[in-house]
Amino acid sequence: MIHPSYSELIQAINTNSEEDDNTIMLNSRYSLVLATSKRARQIIGGADPLVEGSAGKKALSTAIDEFYKGKVKIIAKAPEEEKTDVMEETAAVAENTEEAAASEMVITEE
Repeated sequence: MIHPSYSELIQAINTNSEEDDNTIMLNSRYSLVLATSKRARQIIGGADPLVEGSAGKKALSTAIDEFYKGKVKIIAKAPEEEKTDVMEETAAVAENTEEAAASEMVITEE
């Protein structure tokens, strides 16, 4: 059995986001997949893992641990960021729909 389960992970993320008005509440597995995969891509791209014991783990496992332990938060992209990223997002839609959907959120370190 995988730990944490997706329902436990969503509950942990939503519990951590209740403290802050800027964070997004997750309500679906799709949102969870987008958030964890975006953070995993950040780790693959060179971002430092925020949890101990991540050496030797895959990036996705590390991302899940970070979300479960409340080390990262999901916030909505600010309107001014959306305006500057219109061309990039349009290109992402043409290239990959999933990538474009993930660009609607920003993963931040706590």
